[in-house]
Amino acid sequence: MLIESIFSGFGGQGVLSMGKLLAYAAMKEGREVSWMPSYGPEMRGGTANCMVNISDEPISSPVVTEYDVVVALNLPSLKKFEARVKKGGILLWESSTIKQPPTRTDINCIALPAIDLATNELKNVKVMNMIVLGALVKLKNAVKKDSLILALKETLPPRNHNLIPLNEKAIELGMNSVR
Repeated sequence: MLIESIFSGFGGQGVLSMGKLLAYAAMKEGREVSWMPSYGPEMRGGTANCMVNISDEPISSPVVTEYDVVVALNLPSLKKFEARVKKGGILLWESSTIKQPPTRTDINCIALPAIDLATNELKNVKVMNMIVLGALVKLKNAVKKDSLILALKETLPPRNHNLIPLNEKAIELGMNSVR
């Protein structure tokens, strides 16, 4: 099994955190992993993305040009990466703010109103990224939910451990928001 993915959006949306958490969860399951972030010099509002590859065998290169999974949290990311989803792959896009849907018909385009869900259901927009990650894990079966929760506990700084229950709820909400 090899899953080649990219998470993309604006800085501050938790794109790098999603990728890092997925990579840690896969490592907890004994998988081979690569995580390669890319971001501009801006702290928030600039572009950010990270490639995450998960495999049962050694990964020859962290850099790929076509993806099994693209997560797009803003319109520029959707436009940039839609064409790079492998035929039959998944394009998971944030539909609360992106009003121009993808146009390809040879891939699985999944609209997820993660910002609306985070705001209305959990009263905290900052967990939008965990909703998206939960949806992705459900769609792709990349890792187990328990591995994600364990990785959360290890990657969040201790000062933020009080947010773990909220993040768990967000992951669960994301998993329940897709088929």
